[in-house]
Amino acid sequence: MSASLSRPRVGVWLIGARGSVATTVVTGCAAVTAGLHPPTGMVTETPAFTDSGLPALSDLVFGGHDTLDCPLPKRAETLTAGGVLPPGVATAVSAELAIADREIRPGGPTPGDTRSEAELITAFADDIRDFVHRHALERAVVVNVASTEPASQGPGAALAASTLYALAALRAGCPYVNFTPSEGMHHPVAAREAEHSGLPYAGRDGKTGQTLLRAVLGPMFAQRALRVRAWSGTNLLGGGDGAALADPAAAAAKNAGKERVLADTLGTVPEGEVHIDDVPALGDWKTAWDHIAFDGFLGTRMVLQTTWQGCDSALAAPLVLDLARLTARAHEAGLSGPLGALGFYFKDPVGEGPAGLSGQYEELVRFGHRLGRADGEGLGARSMTDTGERETRERDTGERETGEAL
Repeated sequence: MSASLSRPRVGVWLIGARGSVATTVVTGCAAVTAGLHPPTGMVTETPAFTDSGLPALSDLVFGGHDTLDCPLPKRAETLTAGGVLPPGVATAVSAELAIADREIRPGGPTPGDTRSEAELITAFADDIRDFVHRHALERAVVVNVASTEPASQGPGAALAASTLYALAALRAGCPYVNFTPSEGMHHPVAAREAEHSGLPYAGRDGKTGQTLLRAVLGPMFAQRALRVRAWSGTNLLGGGDGAALADPAAAAAKNAGKERVLADTLGTVPEGEVHIDDVPALGDWKTAWDHIAFDGFLGTRMVLQTTWQGCDSALAAPLVLDLARLTARAHEAGLSGPLGALGFYFKDPVGEGPAGLSGQYEELVRFGHRLGRADGEGLGARSMTDTGERETRERDTGERETGEAL
């Protein structure tokens, strides 16, 4: 999408760039920029963030990695047929979708790929650097929106794809956001490299539906001194997420974040589990049901039930755009390390911060104000080129522990 040459442009490099979420992100950004739809669901477009110095939506340039070869315009047609995208929008922004699709590079590892982990990381990082330099971008943010991976197999296991991409982002000098439950930056190898990179990062697992409600209701029970005896849930979903989460190991990774929200807001994990069922007929839509058993005054037993029906991609896309803008601005302001103030967006956030949604929102607004005051405070705005050159020098001279290990 076009942008004024007088303003620096910012890259958004999407892992899983041809998936439902990524396609909705690119389509939605183009539609909002063109004035076809309002920015509903984008917190960064509310008055609280007007003076935060965030990059404009029109200044975002998209690219990414994916193992799929379905072009974005065709993917957007499929999402339109499924009711995810409104009629006519994909056609109206077909040029922007085609431009973004040309910036998608083959991901991996794929079956039969003989490259080592180090070679994959280098190839991915080179793709990102090339994207940045060809478009003369001031910086780029890497956002993982790929399908959920199974939980880590423990020490000695091969690095998951999400961790390879996270390491590539760091090697390319890019901030990293993990919108998935996959391991990514949580792997010890990536965590060590992130600590020494001087880059900001955020994650993990976007909070879009059932857990969003849990982050609201958990504090309510705790603040009203109502004892929760059991909290059970069921998720029915289709699409790529449904298929991925049919794997028990992937579902376990997803449910860990849901349990953490209850543990953090209630102070304990009540009885009950979350079940995830793949229902292909639902496509990109999902239904989440919760059954909460709690005690009131004099032990009176009561129940609260909630039902959430929503479209995952439409819920996630505005959050991805928020996170890309906030993280890019944090990088520009010279911030580094885990961005705990972005916990508002995640089930399992990195860094320190409140667990309830209200407290997380207040922390996010304070962070936005801090970003707005960053200029002139000596926080040291850095360009992507400067950071990338430093990362390249460190890699080439073997100064980094992780680089030597791989």
